[in-house]
Amino acid sequence: MLYTGKGDQGYTDLLGGRVPKYAPRPETFGTLDEATSAIGMARAFARSAETKRALVQVQRDLYVMMAELAFAPGVEQQKYRITEEHVRRLEATIDRLGAMVPIGRHFVLPGDTVQGATLDFARTVVRRAERLVARLYHDGELHNDHLLAYLNRLSSLLFVLARYEEHLMGVASTPAKEEPS
Repeated sequence: MLYTGKGDQGYTDLLGGRVPKYAPRPETFGTLDEATSAIGMARAFARSAETKRALVQVQRDLYVMMAELAFAPGVEQQKYRITEEHVRRLEATIDRLGAMVPIGRHFVLPGDTVQGATLDFARTVVRRAERLVARLYHDGELHNDHLLAYLNRLSSLLFVLARYEEHLMGVASTPAKEEPS
């Protein structure tokens, strides 16, 4: 059976309590679920095996993050936890790929390639998730500051991967500001 009916009244279970589905934690891990789906779409369109590998790892990390958030405040656990190691791994990938791609000092318009556009879209969903995690953190409901650092680096990684995919296809990113002719 693929359904329980337990959520039919608008409540969901956290590990350690039951809350409305619109409460901050379910809202946050729901947005992380959207992010991993958007990243999955980007992975499906990606041409580079390097990009696909990086995105699979990120999706796995986001499931760890969603599990960490599924515990009610005050429930201590160590099995599902984003750590500094997760953040450092992202930084190493950003540094490695960023060195291979010309990244200007300007905003770019998403949409030069399907590959880049899907990665840019995923980045915006991650940014929304980051804002929701920041709210939980600032409200004292989360104490793991690596969650915020991870999401911040993830948005940078997605930006770099978008430019990397475009670069591999020989496409230059369109700057947001029109260049003088």
